[in-house]
Amino acid sequence: MASVRTCTTLSSKISNNLAWKKSIRVYRKHGVRHMSAASASGTFKASDLQIDFCPPENLKMKPAVKDLVFGRSFTDHMLKILYTDQSGWGQPRITPLQDLRLHPAAKVLHYSVELFEGMKAFRGVDDEIRLFRPNKNMERMNRTAARCSLPTFDGDELIALLKKMISVDQEWVPHTESSSLYIRPTLIGIEVFPYSTLNKVHPKLGTPVTTPYIGGHWKEQDNTSIDWLIKPTLGVQRPVEALLFVILSPVGPYFSSGFKPVSLLADPQYVRAWPGGMGMMKSGSNYGPTLEIQRYAEAKGLHQVLWLFGPEHRITEVGAMNIFIFLDKGNGEKELVTPPLDGLILPGVTRDSLLTLAREWGEFQVSERDITMTELVQASHDKKLLEMFGAGTAAVVTPVGSIHYQDQVINIPTMDHDQPLNQRFYNTITGIQYGRIASPWAMSIQ
Repeated sequence: MASVRTCTTLSSKISNNLAWKKSIRVYRKHGVRHMSAASASGTFKASDLQIDFCPPENLKMKPAVKDLVFGRSFTDHMLKILYTDQSGWGQPRITPLQDLRLHPAAKVLHYSVELFEGMKAFRGVDDEIRLFRPNKNMERMNRTAARCSLPTFDGDELIALLKKMISVDQEWVPHTESSSLYIRPTLIGIEVFPYSTLNKVHPKLGTPVTTPYIGGHWKEQDNTSIDWLIKPTLGVQRPVEALLFVILSPVGPYFSSGFKPVSLLADPQYVRAWPGGMGMMKSGSNYGPTLEIQRYAEAKGLHQVLWLFGPEHRITEVGAMNIFIFLDKGNGEKELVTPPLDGLILPGVTRDSLLTLAREWGEFQVSERDITMTELVQASHDKKLLEMFGAGTAAVVTPVGSIHYQDQVINIPTMDHDQPLNQRFYNTITGIQYGRIASPWAMSIQ
């Protein structure tokens, strides 16, 4: 990857590459790019974006592609947008990557009032940078926000902001098909912002408090701390203030071992989600409780956890991925099975993409239905279990080689075929992502 360390060339690239609306007036003040327009309180507006470029001396060297580890490196900038019940969504800002300063009573720290998304940007074989079906991530993000008592927004506006943000840090998008730029939008409940949103007046200066805050320490005109403005509350109630931020991370392959079958632990005593819960939402509260079980599986020499539910041991998900099972139905008929979206299953973007492709191909039956471990074991015994694989943004497709379940090991010949279905899915999705296959699912950032 290139080791560009200047802001000047980046600035010119952004001006030339971004399709700014003609009605937007761009001007500079104190080294910051401003765009005129007023956001409606119902959503933020990409046309209001303010960009504060990272100083050239603070730009980081890009890691070599061979050294990329998932989620370990971060780009030079981040996006932040404040929301308050009083004022609605504030002005979007791209700033240098920085720590967030939160009051210890912030809702996100006590009641897991937060959500996140996982997306990627890909540098294609033609050097064009593309997103993959970002509208699906925005739809899911808004569904989760509504369920978590967090503010919703116009997904198209956030997509436009993501494009601009990626353009700012475009040299961080790896120049190889083995890697990509991971995008992590996050929305958290905070409720610890100052009363400036309520038009309060500085007690010493007698002037309105207008200091913009988004992650960082509050300083007022006399350079004194204004902790007197903070209004924290520890009550178990919906937050009235929230922060949406986005960070970017160049990543290599999710599994360092490459495209190889993984082994799974299937233990029915551990449950990921339940009816009426949050299984279909992308919230951190779904993931934290799974980490210890993942560690337990690794201690047994296994890679991931196959999540089961109910007395019949229904198969739901694998690790943090959706699960697919390819069966031989006899008489030359085959069936691709994935569990239905009944509230337990995350509606994955990759899941939807694989189902859409399979139905377009029309070569086998495609079913969204329940499948139990009893059916899986019987299919394996009858030599009808052809393939099993996970699907998700991080790894795209992950083949499964074995399942450890109730003192037995179920071996699956997922990669023992001349043309495995999971490999075909992987090649098609990555072909679209890297521009080798034309598709409306690929959205250029230009």
